[in-house]
Amino acid sequence: MKVLVTGGAGFIGSYTVDLLLSKGYDVRIVDNLEPPVHPERKKPIYLPREAEFIEGDVSQPDVMAKALQDVDIVIHLAAYQGLLNDFGKFARVNDMGTALIYQIIYKEKLPTKRVVLASSQAVYGDGKYGCSQHGTVFPLPRTLTQLEKKQWEPVCPQCFGKITSIATDEKTVGPHNQYAVSKYCQELWAINMGRRINVPTVALRYSITQGPRQSFFNAYSGILRIFTIRSTHNQPLVIYEDGAQLRDYVSVEDVAKANVLAVEDPRTDYEVYNVGGNEVFSVLEYAQLFSKIADKNIPLEISGKFRYGDTRHMVSDISKIKSLGWHPAKRIAEVIKDYLDWASHELKSDYYADAERVMKAQGVIRGG
Repeated sequence: MKVLVTGGAGFIGSYTVDLLLSKGYDVRIVDNLEPPVHPERKKPIYLPREAEFIEGDVSQPDVMAKALQDVDIVIHLAAYQGLLNDFGKFARVNDMGTALIYQIIYKEKLPTKRVVLASSQAVYGDGKYGCSQHGTVFPLPRTLTQLEKKQWEPVCPQCFGKITSIATDEKTVGPHNQYAVSKYCQELWAINMGRRINVPTVALRYSITQGPRQSFFNAYSGILRIFTIRSTHNQPLVIYEDGAQLRDYVSVEDVAKANVLAVEDPRTDYEVYNVGGNEVFSVLEYAQLFSKIADKNIPLEISGKFRYGDTRHMVSDISKIKSLGWHPAKRIAEVIKDYLDWASHELKSDYYADAERVMKAQGVIRGG
């Protein structure tokens, strides 16, 4: 079987390519090698030669018409990510790129049997909470005024009282930043157009994914890379808000296994699954674990800065995909160690400083 992996030169994509090849699949990659993931616009050295490579943008019809020829399966990972205010680019790359796959399959009568779409837990916004008076609630996004006053915790949308974060299942979404909106739009295109043209489709909502090969150049999406860059240059660990934010984390190897499960298991047809971790950490707890593994006495910088558009707490309920036999096998302590070992050979500069300047200039990082 031939599998097309869009974004296959990237972080999650490359691990998925490796796993597919190890299982005997014929693999084709399409990737535009765009910064910040690929700052030199070159194929990374970890890409296996056995995989066919096409350089191009998934939103370009000619590129995708070529990439989709004679393909049995599509794993669609290519996406624009972050909180920068490029609203049109999120729609063009993420949403148009997804719609285009189905358009070409339909118009060209291609023999594509399945599509697996990479989505994100970001589609939940602040997710599910419990209120002592009103039970399960879904809070509104925190306003800029709240954040500037350092009112970090969401409140009940009915009584405005205290609420407690609950692991969020796949049933209710509430995207509230540009990345999350585009990811949910991708899901709508994929699941609905898949049904319309009879191409079984699966959407996987990844939690924060970590491991070696995760680029140093995009500071938005990785606490592990930020901490690694800062500690390598003997700088304090940057912690936004107050550090009490809760998150679950999953290893890239486990995500690749979930991708292949979605390729091979017909029970996943037209379904959506959370792909997350068993371990939940506050940012402060994660910083303490990182410092222990790095074996450094690293100071913490809790300045009250915040990233406008971030969720306060987000933990995914992964019981649905676990019922298919998948589970997160790798503990986060192992992932941190693996990343630090990899970064010791790859990290050349303080890339975080440049990324932070861009985010401040665009109004993403505020406060302090």
